[in-house]
Amino acid sequence: MSVKAESLRIRTYPDPVLREPATTIQRVDDEVRAVAGRMLELMHEVRGVGLAAPQVGLSWRLFVINVTGEPGHDRVFVNPSLHEPARLTEPRDEGCLSIPGITVEVTRPISVRVKATDLDGQPIDELADGVLARALQHEHDHLEGRLIIDRMTPADRMANRRALKELESRAGD
Repeated sequence: MSVKAESLRIRTYPDPVLREPATTIQRVDDEVRAVAGRMLELMHEVRGVGLAAPQVGLSWRLFVINVTGEPGHDRVFVNPSLHEPARLTEPRDEGCLSIPGITVEVTRPISVRVKATDLDGQPIDELADGVLARALQHEHDHLEGRLIIDRMTPADRMANRRALKELESRAGD
């Protein structure tokens, strides 16, 4: 399947692709690099921190992250896996580019090790903490078909019920 990277757009809940577990990328080639480039463009256009391939309609194990917003800090992770989550966790509010207008409190480990490949085919093995650790975990959830709404507290579920129904009804139009 050939992907036209320039036609990719951010998909929103309840698009079914957001619920599909992503598949492994067999090799990093020009198509993967073009898709990653387009994902970075889309992420920057909406001032996001991260974007996973399922969010642009591709069930690929790929995500991009930039926790500072500075162009030189763009990161691409191909076939990422997370390891060694910290025992200590922390609740923080999170939003999602695929669920606009909704913020929920999500409790996550404060650090995690990521193993992946970069766009040059080089291995990444990094212990991350702070905002990067949270972003890695959020984007990795997308690769497993999980969304922040799956991690809502009962209070968040009640507070966001109307907004979720509105997103669902817009999808049916």
